[in-house]
Amino acid sequence: MSDLRIVIAGAGGRMGRTLIRAVQEHESLTLVGALEHGGSSHLGADAGVLAGLGPIGIVIEADDKAALDNVDAVIDFTSPEASVRLARRLSGSGAAQIIGTTGFSDEESAALAEAARTLAIVKSGNMSLGVNLLAALTRRVAATLGEDFDIEIVEMHHNRKVDAPSGTALLLGEAAAAGRGHSLADVADRGRDGLTGPRKRGDIGFAALRGGTVVGDHTVMFAGPSERIELTHKAEDRMIFARGALAAALWAKGRAPGLYSMADVLGLGDF
Repeated sequence: MSDLRIVIAGAGGRMGRTLIRAVQEHESLTLVGALEHGGSSHLGADAGVLAGLGPIGIVIEADDKAALDNVDAVIDFTSPEASVRLARRLSGSGAAQIIGTTGFSDEESAALAEAARTLAIVKSGNMSLGVNLLAALTRRVAATLGEDFDIEIVEMHHNRKVDAPSGTALLLGEAAAAGRGHSLADVADRGRDGLTGPRKRGDIGFAALRGGTVVGDHTVMFAGPSERIELTHKAEDRMIFARGALAAALWAKGRAPGLYSMADVLGLGDF
């Protein structure tokens, strides 16, 4: 069986560099391209040098046309706008798109869903095994406890993160809402300030903390009468997200067009 041909979009970022190392270490994957936005200072650099590996002969480029002509999967940790643009470019190509980008608007999410009619897309706010198990547990606990328990989701990330709440926090919120048979949009409380009044029964609250170099901490709190349950995940190395993204790329090879999640990749749909 031939190696899976991988292109990394957002190759100059923290996750992009981690993904370069992860692909180079994987015996069944071959890096065939590395992309960055047109204004990036990393254009023209050797992807291996940027990732701390030494030269590997893959130059980071902005013109993605050639890089996308001969690829099995694009692993995409970029921006919502760039992810949508890539999805439209890849639609109908037979390649898969693995999206770890977060912060999508409703319109951008709809555009990805449209592209997924002719493209296999695996999209997740978090690619790690542990977080996706946490989401499955959150859904089960929310369904079991009911609305006598208030749900609060607290997350902390490094001081360079640009979106809040994090994609992972929203993933967990969606799991909690689904466990109760709701849409997260109908029950989310994403900011409190000033005289807010009492907490609304059934709401799912979010708190976003930013500071230092924290890779990612997430806690789902179920606060009930006289007791509290907390489910927590702490990420210590971005490599956990990279390994999950690579597993998604291998899983997506030859998959029918559609919009999939890491729960599909990990077989957690019926958990």
